[in-house]
Amino acid sequence: MRIPREFFMGEVYLPPLFVASCLGVVLTIVLFRVLRPYRISRFLFYPPLAFAGGAIINTILIGQFFIPF
Repeated sequence: MRIPREFFMGEVYLPPLFVASCLGVVLTIVLFRVLRPYRISRFLFYPPLAFAGGAIINTILIGQFFIPF
């Protein structure tokens, strides 16, 4: 079992969940921008909800495999 560690930038300590959620949102933005030319959003009922769900899924995956929290 891995013990979560805090990240620090300068003198500011950041919790691992915050770092994982920021990376998850950035990854979701990149993913949606890459998929935009293929017009995948026309198959979605409410694209902002799909964005929120994608951000949550990416945050969980980043937290599970890269940054333990």
